Amino acid sequence: MDFTFSEEQRMMAAALRELLTDLCSAPALRAAFDGDHSASEDRWRRLAELGLFGVLAPQRTGGMGLADTDFVLLAEEAGRAALPEPLAEQAALAVPLLAEVASEAAAALLPALASGEARVAVTHAQNRYASVPPGVTHWLMCSPDAVTLASADGVEALPVRSVDAGRRLFEPRLRPGRGRLLVSGDAARARTARLLNRGAVHTAAQCLGVAERMLELASAYAKERVQFGRPIGANQAIKHHLASVAVKLEFARAVVYAAATRVEGLDARTLSAVSHAKLAASGAADLAARTAIQVHGAMGYSWEVDLHFYMKHAWALAGSWGDHNFHARRLQSLLCGGALTLGPDQTFARSA
Repeated sequence: MDFTFSEEQRMMAAALRELLTDLCSAPALRAAFDGDHSASEDRWRRLAELGLFGVLAPQRTGGMGLADTDFVLLAEEAGRAALPEPLAEQAALAVPLLAEVASEAAAALLPALASGEARVAVTHAQNRYASVPPGVTHWLMCSPDAVTLASADGVEALPVRSVDAGRRLFEPRLRPGRGRLLVSGDAARARTARLLNRGAVHTAAQCLGVAERMLELASAYAKERVQFGRPIGANQAIKHHLASVAVKLEFARAVVYAAATRVEGLDARTLSAVSHAKLAASGAADLAARTAIQVHGAMGYSWEVDLHFYMKHAWALAGSWGDHNFHARRLQSLLCGGALTLGPDQTFARSA
């Protein structure tokens, strides 16, 4: 079986990288951190023009009808650019969930979501504070036993401060009688579990991207910064630290890509793969941030250095869609509770 990405998948990711290099430049990120979100609408519109919100939408709704393995590289590019807008939450979480729901309200909203005309904020028990798109039109609120859709005017959105000041976080309070119950009971539990899977995997992919970007910044600085007549990158101590980040990143990358192939499952092996991906990718991003700060020295914390945008974005992602404690405990429960069997014979699925 060939696990490599296709040329089309890589071309789509390359097109997004080129776009975000322009839209998420250092001055743009500084403006967002200063509370100036005037460019947010333009970023959202440009993402919509590229068709990104419809990647996982069914073709009958105007989408591309692709899979999570097609989107994972796009999520990685969003993380690499520290994109302030919730691309993954709308395109890879809300759209697939609503496509599964047999509801007239969901069916009516899907085409507008796939085009980017409608904008949705998503919450979950493991993601209480939603990253809100510009001009949000709807809220999708998922509790363990219910999935509720509400228009923006039916929700009181309370602002929440984030370590990543470029993100706009809000906690929703549904006004009485304003929400529409889409699904409840066992069906809701299954859909919200798959939503968490997708949220964790695509957040992990963003962690890969932001880790790669911090490694690039640290490596470039190590080549430029001269002490005692030679670049600091010539010192083995610096080389070893950067190499450790590169190794941890590559090991995490394979884990995340593997988890993206099975996000729709709810079996023990799928849940373990998802939690493993989130832990591995957020761990790689954390090591990249710490190492990049060490390489830069004290100035790595300063406002003038771009590193802190990506460092804070990595910290914010680490706590989204299940933090370290949640995924570590879930993995521990699966391993120690007997739901998951380990060993070389369990590496790949086998036919009966």
